Amino acid sequence: MSMLVVVSNPKDWSLALPDVNVVSAREYLTDPACAGHGVTQVFNLCRSYRYQSLGYYVSLLAEARSQKPLPGVTTIEDLQSQNLVRLLTSDLHGLIQSALAPIRSDSFTLSIYFGRNLAERYDLLSRHLFNLLQAPLLQADFVRKHDSWQVKSVVAVTVTEVPPQHRDFMIESARAYFSGRWPRPRRRYLPRFTLAILRDPDNTQPASNAAAIRKFEKAARALGLATQVIGRQDLARLPQFDALFIRDNTFINHYTYRFSRRAAAEGLVVIDDPVSILRCNNKVYLAELLPQHNIATPKTLLVHRGNVQDIIPALGLPCVLKQPDSCLSIGVVKAETAEELQAHVTRLLENSELIVAQEFLPTEFDWRVGILDRRLLFVCKYHMARGHWQIIHRDAEHNTYEEGPTTALALEEAPSEVLRTALRAANLIGDGFYGVDLKQVGDRCCVIEVNDNPNVDAGNEDNVLKDALYHHVMDVFATRLEHHAGRLA
Repeated sequence: MSMLVVVSNPKDWSLALPDVNVVSAREYLTDPACAGHGVTQVFNLCRSYRYQSLGYYVSLLAEARSQKPLPGVTTIEDLQSQNLVRLLTSDLHGLIQSALAPIRSDSFTLSIYFGRNLAERYDLLSRHLFNLLQAPLLQADFVRKHDSWQVKSVVAVTVTEVPPQHRDFMIESARAYFSGRWPRPRRRYLPRFTLAILRDPDNTQPASNAAAIRKFEKAARALGLATQVIGRQDLARLPQFDALFIRDNTFINHYTYRFSRRAAAEGLVVIDDPVSILRCNNKVYLAELLPQHNIATPKTLLVHRGNVQDIIPALGLPCVLKQPDSCLSIGVVKAETAEELQAHVTRLLENSELIVAQEFLPTEFDWRVGILDRRLLFVCKYHMARGHWQIIHRDAEHNTYEEGPTTALALEEAPSEVLRTALRAANLIGDGFYGVDLKQVGDRCCVIEVNDNPNVDAGNEDNVLKDALYHHVMDVFATRLEHHAGRLA
């Protein structure tokens, strides 16, 4: 016995085929022979798939018996929500428009029998819908709105609902499918959890380039996580997901923080979490936090309107001034003279009651240590941009920038003091994903800042670990999701 057709009543199915047995739903559920290892696939053609009906239990037990039911329980559940159906079929928009373009009416019903339609011109669309929503018999309804065809609904139909004039074609389609003359659908990927990756495609300096995003998605799939890249317009969709991975630059007064806050409130596993964004995005907070825990930093002064005169005696010149939410070298300036210092301080204090002033420590590169889940992940040298004192050299007049090269190293190649200091600093923030920037000058090892949302670009940070880097990040999501699910069970 290799294939079973399960129907509510065997009289519903009159097609006799070799190696295909027809049994009733009750027989399938109660006869031990139907649970045997000889059954490789079950075609559930019962009259109803509603929750806890015989048809529902046929697919449920078939999955428990590893018999590859069509439709599976996930498909049955998916088809209960037409909003989800429309989401699942959204990638077929172009195919739908081209396939239905000749139709003059504003509505159309497509009957799909084992991936085929009576009209051969609809076979490609029928096959894609069959592959996506794997049920033997489907009915897809489309409507035209504003000159664009949209999926209204897709439902699974039963043998008894097939119109008499379609019955011969349905049987022929089944015969072709069972005999292998019609392409079988690929096994549908049934992930346990779904991960949203938040990214702005228009950002010229994102936290991860497009190649890295693809590698994250591949690693997620290998761990049983479904992924979808979302944008700033998708805030209302967050409850559809189990986890959120932010791969756009984060700020407090920014859509990324709203997404993080909403995701945390909805109970999603989220990186970067809102607390990490709040803490890492404020250099004043870090300037106060790190010395409290005896973590070395450059000489630092929190500047307000009443102590501007203390900057030069405390730090000397040149010195570096930072607005609290500076990022990617924006909002960070170097003052070479007292006149420059006064001008920069006056401008920066217009937007914040406090700013950060630090001694200038010239180096050829900054260390960047990537830390995730309180563990060291990667280490790089971020070299200064050519002829500049920062990693990124911005030309405000021409709205361009030049970035220094990145050199990835194995963890054991970096000084142990750099790694230890970075890990101590990151652990003060939380257990998220951080990039700790440090400078080494002689015997001094100073933390410059702790960044949430560290860069992971294909060809830079991953040059040592390669694909393992992406796997490590996705494994943290998978582990946290499993723990979260266990607490809810």
